[in-house]
Amino acid sequence: MDYQNKKQNLYLPVLLSLVLALGLLIGIKLPRPQQPSGVVIYPKGNKLDQILTYISQNYVDSVNINNLEEAAIPAILKKLDPHTVYIPAKEVAAVNEPLRGNFDGIGISFNMPDDTVIVVSVIHGGPSERIGIKAGDRIIRINDSLVAGQHINQNDIVKMLKGPRGTKVNVSVMRKGVPELLQFEITRAKIPLKSVDIAYMINDSIGYIKISKFARTTPKELEVALASLDGQGMKKLILDLRSNGGGYLDAAIHVADQFLPKGKLIVYTMGRNHQKQMVYAKNDGLFMTGDLVVLIDEWTASASEIVAGAIQDNDRGTIIGRRSFGKGLVQEPFILRDGSVLRLTVARYYTPTGRCIQKPYSKGIAEYYNDINERYLKGEFENADSIHFPDSLKYTTPGGKTVYGGGGIMPDIFVPMDTTGISKFYLTVRNKGLIYRFALEYTDQHRDKLQTFKTVDSLKSYLDQQHLLSAFVHYARQKGVVPAKKDLSVSGDILLTQIEAYIGRDVLDDAGFYPIIRNIDTTLKRAVKYLETGS
Repeated sequence: MDYQNKKQNLYLPVLLSLVLALGLLIGIKLPRPQQPSGVVIYPKGNKLDQILTYISQNYVDSVNINNLEEAAIPAILKKLDPHTVYIPAKEVAAVNEPLRGNFDGIGISFNMPDDTVIVVSVIHGGPSERIGIKAGDRIIRINDSLVAGQHINQNDIVKMLKGPRGTKVNVSVMRKGVPELLQFEITRAKIPLKSVDIAYMINDSIGYIKISKFARTTPKELEVALASLDGQGMKKLILDLRSNGGGYLDAAIHVADQFLPKGKLIVYTMGRNHQKQMVYAKNDGLFMTGDLVVLIDEWTASASEIVAGAIQDNDRGTIIGRRSFGKGLVQEPFILRDGSVLRLTVARYYTPTGRCIQKPYSKGIAEYYNDINERYLKGEFENADSIHFPDSLKYTTPGGKTVYGGGGIMPDIFVPMDTTGISKFYLTVRNKGLIYRFALEYTDQHRDKLQTFKTVDSLKSYLDQQHLLSAFVHYARQKGVVPAKKDLSVSGDILLTQIEAYIGRDVLDDAGFYPIIRNIDTTLKRAVKYLETGS
């Protein structure tokens, strides 16, 4: 290296330093772009978080940011699908309670006619039964609060009676024939909730099971019910899923498993970020070979449709009733920092033939839920020919049966809504709740006698002799509802049956209701006929 190059290498760092210093001095002297007064530029990030931050730090008045979040979240979710929902922290327990299979309380069911809490039934083995609370008792005070005649909302009464197990609640009770109020201190305990409403034999060979929801306890309840009916000689079964809005997916899978051989596909789910998951029957079920009928209607949804779809697509049984609701979306709970829950739709479920039975929701949530009313107006509840499916949604079962996706489960045998027996008088007393209220008051007035009957057959034989229809007409007249001459000839049978069924429920719970109401249940009658005759 020559002397000249050495000299350049020596002065180059010094020159660069001088240039940088000069640049800094010039930068200080040059005018800078002016930022609008009062505006703070935050780093890029979630726009909603930025907006809430701006409001929190700069809004003219003090604002509760949590309230703004609670208002904003439902508005956002409306842009997704009808079944993605946000549950505030204070409502999570109440929402989950019916599906958990139990709750903490005192163990009664009650009604509030005339603004008075009347105990309708006492749960066997519960804390209220153990200390002597009886059906027909009227709760006048709860702790220090007068509740009779105070126009307190029924949900508020429930909140006053429920509470953590081990805690106590004091109630003052008025009992017929006892002059003074009775005082009870009840220690709250775990109260079981059932999802299998009833299991009984319709005749010597046909069993009937009604599942009202798919809860954590449903698989075990069903096993007990199937074992009981099997012991009574059941050869054929009617599984009633009408008005069952669903529940836990895994419970539905366990239920379907009871009727399908090991290895049969029950359902599969798939979503944008959820890989396809196939669910197969794991065990040989308790009722795999006997004739099976599943009853559905327009309020049969979600988990219920999984069971009905699995039975239909595997050619395992016959679906009878009306087209189901059409919910084929799977929700997953995400717990937020304050204990609230986002139930987010993460996948769709598909029946074994590949059907997605989710009905469209592109027109918005209001139109989505109005779909049932639209079906009624189009005559779908009365005539199967009013229901149309595009050929693109046609599928074929292994047995060669044609089934359709895109909007619920279409039954194999359609049963129209029964409108016989409907009169103006019937509609009026039903809408005013007079049928149920009369049954409750009748039970209350004759409780000592009615409680001597231990079977539904003996109870009904007694009720058949009590001229209940005439008594009800007199009751309705007192309430300002007078039947026309032809009304009773049209609606007399349905009115009497409903009255007796409600009394049966007040006395014997669901075991007193379903065996009586089946006399006017056209869908159930059709199922029995099918199992007896094959057509």
